[in-house]
Amino acid sequence: MKILLFGMLIFASALSSAQNFTLKGKVVDTENNLPLEGATVLLMNSQKAAVSDTKGNFRISNLNSGKIELRASFIGYQSEVKIIDLYQDMEVLFTLNVKAVLTDEVIVSSTRVESGNPTTFSNVTQEEIAVKNNGKDLPFLLDEIPSAVVTSDAGAGVGYTGLRLRGSDPSRINVTINGIPLNDAESQTVFWVNMPDFASSVQSIQVQRGIGTSTNGAGAFGGSVNIKTSGLNKDAYAEIDEGFGSFNTFRHSLTFGTGLIKNRFSLDGRLSKIKSDGYIDRASSDLQSLFISGTFYDDNTIIKGNIMLGKEVTYQAWYGVFEGDLATNRTFNLAGTDFYAKAIPYNNEVDNYRQDHYQLLFSQVLSEVINLNIGFHYTRGMGYFEQYKVGQFLPSYNISPPVVGSDTVFTSDLIRQRWLDNDFYGSTFSFEVEKGAISLTMGGAWNRYVGDHFGEVIWAEYSGNSEIGHRFYDNTGTKRDFNIYGKASYSPAVGFGVFADMQIRSLNYEVEGIDIGNRVLSTENKYFFFNPKLGMRYVFDTDQSVYTSIALANREPVRNDIIDAPSGQNIKPEKMIDIEAGYRYDRNGLKLQPNVYAMIYKDQLVLTGQLNDVGTAIRTNVDKSYRIGIEALASYAVSDKLSFRANLTYSSNKIIAFQEVINTFDDNYVAVDSLAIINKYENTDISFSPSIIGAFGIHIEAIPNLFFDLTGKYVGKQFLDNTSQDSRSLDPYFTNDLYIKYVIEGKYFEELGLKLAFHNLFDVKYESNGYTFSERYVSTDINQNMVLSGPFTYNYYYPQAGFHIMAGISLRF
Repeated sequence: MKILLFGMLIFASALSSAQNFTLKGKVVDTENNLPLEGATVLLMNSQKAAVSDTKGNFRISNLNSGKIELRASFIGYQSEVKIIDLYQDMEVLFTLNVKAVLTDEVIVSSTRVESGNPTTFSNVTQEEIAVKNNGKDLPFLLDEIPSAVVTSDAGAGVGYTGLRLRGSDPSRINVTINGIPLNDAESQTVFWVNMPDFASSVQSIQVQRGIGTSTNGAGAFGGSVNIKTSGLNKDAYAEIDEGFGSFNTFRHSLTFGTGLIKNRFSLDGRLSKIKSDGYIDRASSDLQSLFISGTFYDDNTIIKGNIMLGKEVTYQAWYGVFEGDLATNRTFNLAGTDFYAKAIPYNNEVDNYRQDHYQLLFSQVLSEVINLNIGFHYTRGMGYFEQYKVGQFLPSYNISPPVVGSDTVFTSDLIRQRWLDNDFYGSTFSFEVEKGAISLTMGGAWNRYVGDHFGEVIWAEYSGNSEIGHRFYDNTGTKRDFNIYGKASYSPAVGFGVFADMQIRSLNYEVEGIDIGNRVLSTENKYFFFNPKLGMRYVFDTDQSVYTSIALANREPVRNDIIDAPSGQNIKPEKMIDIEAGYRYDRNGLKLQPNVYAMIYKDQLVLTGQLNDVGTAIRTNVDKSYRIGIEALASYAVSDKLSFRANLTYSSNKIIAFQEVINTFDDNYVAVDSLAIINKYENTDISFSPSIIGAFGIHIEAIPNLFFDLTGKYVGKQFLDNTSQDSRSLDPYFTNDLYIKYVIEGKYFEELGLKLAFHNLFDVKYESNGYTFSERYVSTDINQNMVLSGPFTYNYYYPQAGFHIMAGISLRF
């Protein structure tokens, strides 16, 4: 009995000892190290918590030994989580940053993710953007993102540019500005040319690869780009930025801000103009933009109004360079020649478009754990592209053939303008709750788009009964898009978290009117999508974590898929399952982020070479296809003056079964369906999906205020179509850029910056984009026998500029 009592006493003593640890600490403001009174320190997965006193101190007693997870939170500040191995009485310090809700970041918080979220993503800071920002469009500032490939029609990064992620084209990449959809509602792509020098008004960018989290606007099949515009500058400033370089490129930019007035108001703005002749012949750009942002700040409220105006006039460079011209005249521009039909190019073959964006954003802290965000937006776009067309059949333009002398003239050279006049408006909202181990977000958007498409003949050699401005087609597309989503994260155990995300999206798209070629359009398509996502993460310690997720997404066809579909053919929405898994390590300046992904498609839309009944190339659904790959990111900061970064993607991108259609044309260039060639392929490569993509960067501060950034980009072989034929491919390429900046601090100004950028440092000749088509021809000989010739394959490429430079000087007050 004595032994039993003694044993129980020892056990009770041990138990008491195990549960008698005390954790003390302090919660302070990161910026000024002042104590935060009233901060909550919560022991996750328990009911234990403490509130800091007037000196910021807190105390939690009777804690078990082992690994514990603590979260410190305070209204107006970002929460901080620490994982501690508790084996004795300990002290811990929490340093909290002023919460984004009071400095605008809350505006995008519902569609962005943090490091603990099981999503594959990269963040790009304002400082990283500034290194490369010398007038090139935004895609070129993101070329170091893993699995990214950028291209420029004009060849030098100014004008029409594009971004692909994991091989997915721009229409499959969701883009938002402050949570507001930017993708064109009909084509689902983003035309960055309409927003020149926009990067100068960007505070941060988050790029999520794969499906990512629920957001507003077009479905994300390759990734999403979440852009946050300029935030709060507490002090007044003004900056003049002048740049000049190769191809007669000039950039003029004026940026200003009032700072925080009476601790409540701020006004920021930017005015920019960019001009360039382009690398490709006549591929000039004349771009203008204005950005104005006014903000009201209260203790728990932000009201922000943004105006973003853009105007572009660019000489068209859409058609690429024919393979036969590439070796001898790689800058030849087909635009203005009507594919060689006009010997002297038409001098006004331009794209002339204006797009203006208006946003009103409201953020409110309802309590320490609840935030509300509401946004209203309106986008107005209007413009045209102009074309000189040779030998056009007048009745197809609704022009009566004129009689000249005794002859009736059925064809004529003419100049036409193809117009787009559209309005896009709607509202977004999100409601966020963060309580202990649980975080909830509910959000959504309602948007409406109305786009008028029409064409006008402004000159004709033989005009018949027409007048200037004769309208030869006119139709309207209307799209309504509603989505609602809910996101939840929960930490049921120390270091372990689960994430769920569900979105419902409903769309209605109608087209009514007459299209080019007198084709009657009358269609209505309704879609209802359910897009669920589920993920898990485990945090080993503050430096290491792993995650995995699975997501389902659906995406509607674009306008051309619908209106160009052959009669009786049902174009189905695309579906994709995205599986992601990754590891994150961040310790002593070394960051490692390897991840794997599997993107499995159902009914992916691809070009097959098939034409519809009016001769337009169409996309059709392929039953099964996939992208499987591994992405590895690494960076190491030797010091604040020397750092290295690199990423590499290796992937396999396949269509299980693909059918190519090669059309046969008669002497009038009319397709003869019965003579079409059908080629079948298995396990063929998806076009524009290189198996290897890599990038690296080295940052050096050689002497105080003198900075060097050397970057490199490798893109493996890409196929122009889905047949995996080497004769229809883009060669791999490796290019380097060097950015140099020297900063002078002065007495009468804040900063004088001298910048120099060397692009394509080693003058590599390469092409970043292209297209291909194959045809054969049928005719009759003198004996009326059918004669077939071909098939012939025509490849067109988009050459990029060789070595070129951009210099700049900026002065900030």
